[in-house]
Amino acid sequence: MTQAADLLIELGTEELPPKALLALSSHLQTEVLRRFTQAGLHYGPCRAFATPRRLALHIEQVPLHQPDQQIERRGPAVAAAFDAVGAPTGAALGFARSCGVAMTALERQATDKGEWLIFRSLAPGLTLAALLPGMLEEALAALPIPKRMRWGSADYQFVRPVHWLVLLHGTQVIPAEIFGVRSGAVSRGHRHLGVQSIALAQPGDYERLLTTEGRVIADFAIRRERVRALVAQAGVAVGGCPIVDPQLLDEVTALVEWPCAITGSFDAHFLAVPREALIASMQGHQKYFPVEDSNGQLRNQFVTIANLDSPQPELIRQGNERVIRPRLSDAAFFWNKDRATPLAARLPRLAAMVFERRLGSLLEKSERVALLTRHLAPLFEVAVDHPARAALLSRCDLLCEMVGEFPELQGTMGAYYAAHDGEPAAVALALREFYQPRYAGDAIPASASGQCLAIADKLDTLTGIFGVGGAPTGDKDPYALRRAALGCLRICMESDSPIDLLAALDAAASGHAERIVAGTAMVVFDFMLERARGYFHERGSRADVVESVLSTRPTRPRELRRRILAVEAFLQLPAALSLAAANKRIGNILRKAPDFTPGNPDPALWVEPAEVVLARALEQASQRAAELWRDGDYAGYLAQLAELHAPVDAFFDEVLVMAEDEALRRNRLQLLSSLQALFLRVADISHLIAA
Repeated sequence: MTQAADLLIELGTEELPPKALLALSSHLQTEVLRRFTQAGLHYGPCRAFATPRRLALHIEQVPLHQPDQQIERRGPAVAAAFDAVGAPTGAALGFARSCGVAMTALERQATDKGEWLIFRSLAPGLTLAALLPGMLEEALAALPIPKRMRWGSADYQFVRPVHWLVLLHGTQVIPAEIFGVRSGAVSRGHRHLGVQSIALAQPGDYERLLTTEGRVIADFAIRRERVRALVAQAGVAVGGCPIVDPQLLDEVTALVEWPCAITGSFDAHFLAVPREALIASMQGHQKYFPVEDSNGQLRNQFVTIANLDSPQPELIRQGNERVIRPRLSDAAFFWNKDRATPLAARLPRLAAMVFERRLGSLLEKSERVALLTRHLAPLFEVAVDHPARAALLSRCDLLCEMVGEFPELQGTMGAYYAAHDGEPAAVALALREFYQPRYAGDAIPASASGQCLAIADKLDTLTGIFGVGGAPTGDKDPYALRRAALGCLRICMESDSPIDLLAALDAAASGHAERIVAGTAMVVFDFMLERARGYFHERGSRADVVESVLSTRPTRPRELRRRILAVEAFLQLPAALSLAAANKRIGNILRKAPDFTPGNPDPALWVEPAEVVLARALEQASQRAAELWRDGDYAGYLAQLAELHAPVDAFFDEVLVMAEDEALRRNRLQLLSSLQALFLRVADISHLIAA
């Protein structure tokens, strides 16, 4: 067995971008392990480490040698390799020379495209020392780094300058030079607290020595939990509860190697500024964790995480209090200045702000959305004036100083300013909510006006951008159309609105008039059905169940969930799969039937007992199911149709559908078409398969 030992890779750098640290670490692990697999290097568990000054991997049981490699080269086709008398041609001789062997060493391989000359050989595997430097260079070059830096006089490029490199396999250093740095077995501790040179005897010592000697918590997840615990303890110590934003927690964790919590405060009069503005200032500018009381009211305190266990924490606290004061003063200034001008007075200035050059200004968009809300408002059982007014004011806060400083407060500040201006409460609330859901898992708007405005705004964007050729491609989605589509679906489903999505899209498209291409509404509808497919798959619905419903193209999103639940219940019935197979058979028969047109079957042409029984059972089931359909009880509806199981089976056993008599054949096809149509009101169950 090939000798194996643990491998440690550590790249030491200047402070890495905090928002990119986790992605860099994850991609480095993926890229290195992918190359190990490609080279046939088997390995054990792998742990990734990431701090502001290092990216590291500890891979267990990496072999010293690569296994011998089976090499296979394909040469010319046999037809071209030999002449009419069987002598090798120049192509064959050239191939043999390139392989370094005689013609007798070549083999023949038959494929579905003919027979080829082939050369097989066994190359001894390379050592890890020979493979690793190149693998690591390739992996580092593949990291997602938008802009690389150069440093010194050399031409090296990386996200940050590189200062040390550890490549330790067992107790042996693997010699290499990457970014001009020679590999070794010496790591470095915390810039100010720890030992600056930490000699490593073996990879297993890495995490322990960094912690004890280097004062570095190398594992990102462990360090993040340490930060979380310290912030919570500091908040409790002052009688409050810190607000811990997950993204800020990750960012702060990426900024420190040895976290220490310090609590500070600011002047209480700043609490007159909306809490969202104060929180944005503390989190965005200073990376502080705000503190609130037990009633959810913001307090004039914060928790910050220092990368230093200082003997004089009071000095750090005073410094943090000093730098937050002008930030909060700016927020207070913006708050007071913005309120001096009503939101509505800013509306004309939106004419100078372009939404999309082919779709006009933000003023035109606001007016289109206002018109669309009047069309949709009855479906949300809300007076048309409130969502329409909110639509006109929805972009006005983009012209405010506060939103200019904190773009994430769009909508939120509009709600505050609308309330200050005396706008109706429903209008202010709709302004606060209409961007929702902002991200996966975010709540939909709670108010009917907010739901109406959110739907109208998203549909206007979807039809407009699609209509001028801006559909998402690959990972490019600059207008967040996928999020907008999913947001519309969620609002429709979770609010239980009876909105007909295709009709609403038609109304939205008409607002753009001649600016967009014809047929845009249907294209967007198809796009949204695809988003619905992904939405239900992520929530654990079976693919065949989702497909059975979506294939019927229901236009009211609130019915999607109901129908999917109904089909899932139907699948529990003993007759489900048999009826699914029968529906698939019916579909195949109807597709292959020449010149068939659906219609009502003629009872006078029912001549076989089995078709008489099926026709009567179908009529009775249809009558009993009609009320269930009107009540929206789709599960009961399908359960009622499941009683057709026995008559359907008997029909296919005893009746020749494609009879020679044209009238009989047409009548039987119409009977089967009527049966299929009953199921299609809920789902195309022919898509269902055994689990």
